[in-house]
Amino acid sequence: MTEPGVPEVMAELAALDDPKMREANERHGDDHGVNLGQLRALAKQLKTQQDLARQLWRTEDTAARLLALLICRPKAFDRAELDTMLRQARTPKVHDWLVNYVVKKNPHAEELRLTWFADPDPVVASAGWALTSERVAKKPEGLDLRGLLDTIEAEMRDAPDRLQWAMNSCLAQIGIDHPGHRARAIDIGERLQVLKDYPTSPGCTSPYAPVWIGEMVRRQRGG
Repeated sequence: MTEPGVPEVMAELAALDDPKMREANERHGDDHGVNLGQLRALAKQLKTQQDLARQLWRTEDTAARLLALLICRPKAFDRAELDTMLRQARTPKVHDWLVNYVVKKNPHAEELRLTWFADPDPVVASAGWALTSERVAKKPEGLDLRGLLDTIEAEMRDAPDRLQWAMNSCLAQIGIDHPGHRARAIDIGERLQVLKDYPTSPGCTSPYAPVWIGEMVRRQRGG
């Protein structure tokens, strides 16, 4: 049986496209209408196919790129390839999945973190901050946490949305995982008030850093 190629996969994605879901996604900057559960089911059928993943990425179609990120081999990309892909990933979901599902599992993640962190493009820089949050939580050795807090304090309030969100996540992560910096992290959050009024569904934790830190620390303590 012949493995499906790009035309067959694109036809299947087109069949899954739901206008109402597309409309909802577009309000968040994502131009696709495929239910993510159905997308994951399709990826499970296709299994890992690195060549097909690269071909789907090149279509520039958002649903195809999301599928590509689910069927690729994260460690098979070289540094330059991932850098190019990140700069091409302009919709939030593609950007988020690329960083979390692929870059974090790639051996070049730390080099890319350093490259992206200082990039003048705020969308690219937000990926650097997301990778920094990962290090804050899992491998903080060598990070200048005080310096990160200085930068967040000086720049987060006026940062563009996606960069602001990534900086805020890093602020919360520092406060959650590093008790010695917790009081300052909470103080920065209270003074800057970033995401204080963000609408939060019942049962979900607010992204407002002081609340987020407090709730996660309470859970760690078994409260």
